[in-house]
Amino acid sequence: MLHRAALLALRGFGAVESNPMVGCVIGREDGTVLGLGHYRRYGGPHAEVDALRNCRERGHDPRGATVWVTLEPCCCHQKTPPCTEALIKAGVARVVAARRDPHPAAVGGLEQLEAAGIEVTVESGCALATGAAASFVHRVETRLPWVIGKWAQTIDGRTATRSGESQWITGPVARRHVHQLRGRVDAILTGMGTVDADDPTLTCRGVHARRTARRVVIDPMLEICPKSRLLSTLDQAPLTILTSFDAPAHARRSLEDLGVDVVPLPEDDETGLDIKEGLLHLAVMNDVSVVMTEAGSGVLGELLDLGLMHEAWVYVGSVLMGDVAARGALAGEERVRLSDASRMTLMHTKRLGQDVLLRYRVGDTDR
Repeated sequence: MLHRAALLALRGFGAVESNPMVGCVIGREDGTVLGLGHYRRYGGPHAEVDALRNCRERGHDPRGATVWVTLEPCCCHQKTPPCTEALIKAGVARVVAARRDPHPAAVGGLEQLEAAGIEVTVESGCALATGAAASFVHRVETRLPWVIGKWAQTIDGRTATRSGESQWITGPVARRHVHQLRGRVDAILTGMGTVDADDPTLTCRGVHARRTARRVVIDPMLEICPKSRLLSTLDQAPLTILTSFDAPAHARRSLEDLGVDVVPLPEDDETGLDIKEGLLHLAVMNDVSVVMTEAGSGVLGELLDLGLMHEAWVYVGSVLMGDVAARGALAGEERVRLSDASRMTLMHTKRLGQDVLLRYRVGDTDR
């Protein structure tokens, strides 16, 4: 039931941030489903209220039922009334939540239900359910956005030929899916290597966009070409450039005159620009909750090394390169032992034409 609630929660991706994605199933302990719901849009009814509505539309009475929900029901008055009040009024007998809500305003939801005589349980055994609100929890606890590392690779793990050719490893169905993802995140991060090589626009095209992603470029010395497509499409999506305090002042003024948000960051000789500080700027100043990377191996490797990558969305094309000199996805720190590798948890798989999307969460939940 929590797995089903998690699948419902994910329907809200791109429509509910900076609030959490939440899904809810109301049913009986024998597996009978009475109502389904999820948080559909920012400021709208919460998942529990949506599920209660669906329950009644189906002609079912939720009294005595069990509620499975991916996040602790809220007990505070904000844009909507407290979900705890709705559940108590409905007369449900039991609430099973996948995880606690860490937001200070939401503390005490389960205790309020318990005080009303409702049995409450926190059940963290379903990784998809506990992970549904992970980006929200991460931002509450760290103030930083959630970062998705995205790349396309061949079956043997190569992202480009030895000469750098990469278009196209995946087919049209997978590429359309990437555009859908662009239309659901708050920001798309890339580096100057990708900008120089591909001259991308990083806009969402050919699909319905739930939001317009801010383009973010790591450009330490403001070397972006004035004729780049990122600069010629400022009317389509905003652009932030993360740069060094040592970047030329005239270049910064020129970009700011165009409407570019230029953000100088501290740096050191070993790690370069303080990317963590840049991500914090995006969260605080631009209300960015979820960032997707469309970058080369250097940026992806740095994010992983710094512990700033939280998910990996790997699009595997039906192609075998078979060339030892072809390029890999990440170029990070030297790791000579298998025990040094970053452990991942497979959260979801999806077939896209002849290609496959593998969605991983960084970290090993079995340990």
